[in-house]
Amino acid sequence: MIHKFTKNGIHMVLDVHSGAVHVIDALVDELLNLGSLDEEEQFHVPAEKRKKLNTDFGQQAVAEALKEINQLILHKLLFTEPDTLEKMKTQQPGVIKALCLHVAHDCNMSCEYCFASEGTFKGQRSLMNRETAFAALDFLIDHSGKRNHLEVDFFGGEPLLNFELVKETVAYGRKRELETGKTFRFTLTTNGLGLNKENMAYINEHMSNVVLSIDGRPEINDNMRHCHNGEGTYQLILPKIKEMAALRGDKPHFVRGTFTRSNLDFSKDVAHLAEQGFKEISVEPVVAPAHSPLALREEDCQQIKDEYDALAAYYLDKRLLGDPFRFFHFMIDLQQGPCMKKRASGCGAGTEYVAITPEGDIYPCHQFVGNEPFKMGHVSTGITESHVKDQFQHTTIYDKDDCRQCWAMYYCSGGCHANAWHTNGSVLKPYQLGCELEKARIETALMLMAKESEEKSDDQS
Repeated sequence: MIHKFTKNGIHMVLDVHSGAVHVIDALVDELLNLGSLDEEEQFHVPAEKRKKLNTDFGQQAVAEALKEINQLILHKLLFTEPDTLEKMKTQQPGVIKALCLHVAHDCNMSCEYCFASEGTFKGQRSLMNRETAFAALDFLIDHSGKRNHLEVDFFGGEPLLNFELVKETVAYGRKRELETGKTFRFTLTTNGLGLNKENMAYINEHMSNVVLSIDGRPEINDNMRHCHNGEGTYQLILPKIKEMAALRGDKPHFVRGTFTRSNLDFSKDVAHLAEQGFKEISVEPVVAPAHSPLALREEDCQQIKDEYDALAAYYLDKRLLGDPFRFFHFMIDLQQGPCMKKRASGCGAGTEYVAITPEGDIYPCHQFVGNEPFKMGHVSTGITESHVKDQFQHTTIYDKDDCRQCWAMYYCSGGCHANAWHTNGSVLKPYQLGCELEKARIETALMLMAKESEEKSDDQS
């Protein structure tokens, strides 16, 4: 299977099953439109279809282009056959390697689009205690098999509301590292309101990554993210988030925003964050029920795609001016990316990654917390509802009818399970609008990589 597209004047073809990406010229583009594989797996274009191309490009050029296409096929870089379904299905299930640790089901903000009901996840406000946090780390160690590198994300609600526990948990993790030979990579996601010099210094020293939430332009942020008294948060958090980002320097961190139907012109929000000096930026589509006025709709799709194009143009301009930034959805690693098993199975929710509530309940991920049918067990007893884990074990792209013939399947890995369930009532039925937007982002990301390669070639010549 191949996927061919043209963006920003660049013709490209993706060989889906090998992952090879080729920048092609107009001639090869036309040949791929007109031809097909014959019985001997050779690419062939009937003579009558080649007549105009012979006139427009020259007979020799057409012959050489066909030869190049067939060389790529020979080297399994074009029209590559997929691995068999049986091979993928016989892979052993992964061990648990990561936790989303909900140290606080409480929040000091009130965000309009919050799927977590102001941090309560439709329950009572609560803070995790030491016993539960330590048991969660023990659970991760016990279920990590031979994997030595483990990840824990301090999450909420707002984790800074229980920051002393965060510090105690990190200390306990370091102790358990010495006892087990495992290594913990701690991260923290915060809305920034509670940041101060003391906790920023600790976070900078002990956290491998930090996620800082802000939505972009002041009016957009304050329309969505405000204090309990209705006061906007932009002026309160921007100086703190800037200070935290500056303190991190080259250490991993990023600012993360959300766009909704109220700001479909979100490229302006990304640009605003870049102009504030942030170099690592993510602004992502809202997760909201279909009845919400903030939820994205099918009729918004083209405008959102146009925004990604506008953002790509801005992204290129900033790079040419020597002031680049990175946008999360435009980052694709074609060299050292995930193995095929990982690309087929996706995020690992419910199998390699779970969320732990303040009470110690286990869920497949943070977006399923509070939905009782997805409760998997408790840190004190382990995973007792094995049918939930089994359900997620069988949510690969090969289990989803909509994914098997989709050219983007190895990039989105079937999409977000929670989005699928919230919109379609099934983790096996992908969120179609999300699929369309993901494909637009992938094409844009590949185009940007081609442009960067072109720029480097020009610099060297």
